Amino acid sequence: MIINIDLDKLTQVFPDYIESGIKTNQNKKNLVEIVLDLGRRPEARFLSGSEYLSEQIVSWQDLDYTTKRLGKFSKDNRAGIERTLHRVSCIRNRQGIIIGLTCRIGRCILGGIGMIQDLLDSEESLLILGKPGLGKTTLIREISRVLSDEAQKRVVIIDTSNEIAGDSDITHVGIGRARRMQASSLVNQHSVMIEAIENHMPEVIVVDEIGTELEALAARTIAERGVRLIGTAHGNSLENLIKNPTLCDLIGGIHSVTLSDEEARRRGTQKTIIERKSLPAFPLAIELNGKKAWTIHEKVETSVDILLKRQALNIENRLQQNKKLIQISHTKITKNPHSFFYELPFIEKVRKPISIKEKNLLPKGKNSKIILKKKISRKRKNETKKKLVQAVQVYSFLFPPKSLEKAFQSFKEFVVMARTLKKADVVIISKKGLQKNFKLQKFVVQNKIPTYLTKNHSETECKLILKHIHKNFRLK
Repeated sequence: MIINIDLDKLTQVFPDYIESGIKTNQNKKNLVEIVLDLGRRPEARFLSGSEYLSEQIVSWQDLDYTTKRLGKFSKDNRAGIERTLHRVSCIRNRQGIIIGLTCRIGRCILGGIGMIQDLLDSEESLLILGKPGLGKTTLIREISRVLSDEAQKRVVIIDTSNEIAGDSDITHVGIGRARRMQASSLVNQHSVMIEAIENHMPEVIVVDEIGTELEALAARTIAERGVRLIGTAHGNSLENLIKNPTLCDLIGGIHSVTLSDEEARRRGTQKTIIERKSLPAFPLAIELNGKKAWTIHEKVETSVDILLKRQALNIENRLQQNKKLIQISHTKITKNPHSFFYELPFIEKVRKPISIKEKNLLPKGKNSKIILKKKISRKRKNETKKKLVQAVQVYSFLFPPKSLEKAFQSFKEFVVMARTLKKADVVIISKKGLQKNFKLQKFVVQNKIPTYLTKNHSETECKLILKHIHKNFRLK
């Protein structure tokens, strides 16, 4: 694995005191960003933390000195250094004057795709997900080099911010024989993606940071035309894309479907369910959990269907321990937060019934009447205590007190209102109240408390719940 940083070309842009602070730093190989803010000390950020490069405060002259040695800032407030992969972003005030700079270090890593070499041989479109700073751009740069040089493919890179191939008309060596198309602004990136297919006949198109609805639609059209697409998007996992309305088309899109009564009974679900709309534009997906820990989805359509059904998902984890050893493991994740929530009339018998046998309390010997009275009084006290212990404690959440009092009158001996959630054996709550209360969801799932979801806050519905509790629930 060969890593090319070109840090010397970046340090020449800064004033002397910042340049010397970078060169003398022992951890400069792990440098991620250099931050310059007006009126503050220059700061270097690493993977492990951040450090100040100097005790001197950044002034207007320092920012002006640095910006004059950079390329022109585009409309998205980004600039670069020629023949390098470094990116410089600026922060402006209300008058449009630059008051801060963020210099992001670009690296060209040759031979860094050993973990996904089998996925590149499959010739299917690939989507890379992950938080900023995990190396998505570095990964697709190396993928474009491997596909163009080693696989002899016609590769076209859509490079809007010049992060993949560098800030120059001459492309960086890191992309190999791949060609680069630039876009004037982020707004026109989707049109450049379509233009690449129509004019340059590529076999593979590489796009970085798909973030708008038009770009997602352009990705779908590219997939339908039979061109392989490799792209990145911000998001930790496939669940984030499912919940993202602008990017959910990348994985097929979702829509609500109303089932018939017979079909809902056969499936054991509600009448209105959420399903995948069409085939995904990316059959393969990689989740970057860390620098050397990735999660692979070899069939995105099945993974999305399982997540929508809230079933257990089998995922493949790949961990690079050293240059030659890659550990592959398969885990099963249950992403069903409502496993203990159920609706009427579905009820589980989670407590066993108890039969209480009355004992003969008639004493023998003298003074039998006095002893009998004392034992009967003790018996009544014990019976009242037993009834309190044997009663099922029900905790109702956001229910009208009047409807609860009327419903609980016919079940006084068996059902008791729980004052706190910790003492509850059963929880009654509405669907909307449960969706909004995430703390209650976690508590119920962790403690395995049976929970009833109700549609209305009526007295009759509360009585139905209490009847089912009376028939099916007993204490040990």
